[in-house]
Amino acid sequence: MKYATEEAFVAANAFGKGAANTAYAQYFVGNSYLNPLTDPQVTALHLSNVTFEPGCRNNWHIHHATKGGGQLLICTAGEGWYQEWGKAPVALHEGMVITIPPEVKHWHGAKGDSWFSHIAMEVPGENASNEWCEPVSDADYNALEAEK
Repeated sequence: MKYATEEAFVAANAFGKGAANTAYAQYFVGNSYLNPLTDPQVTALHLSNVTFEPGCRNNWHIHHATKGGGQLLICTAGEGWYQEWGKAPVALHEGMVITIPPEVKHWHGAKGDSWFSHIAMEVPGENASNEWCEPVSDADYNALEAEK
């Protein structure tokens, strides 16, 4: 379901919008928000609800691991996009689960006309690390939005 206004989105989002994601702002186009759901000091599984304002998306990035690893996204509210390098984009909506294998360059974010959130979980792995790459260009994002 699309949420054009922040108020409607916040009312529908069971996991909360969270605080401004200033620690990772350099890896996003637009504003994102982060609501940690688990304490990484208590559990090896770190879950956070990530919220994207309309048009916000993260940079291309890769979750590296020599064994295990990757990322899971559980879409919780609004509509968004997920795309792997060299593949067609996938439209995201509430209730979808995206499994991202390690070593796959990808990005995810909101559609241009809707707030969007997902729970992000990094799958534990050996020698796990994240590599942040280039932003999704405005030209590429706008072309994607025009095709929807």
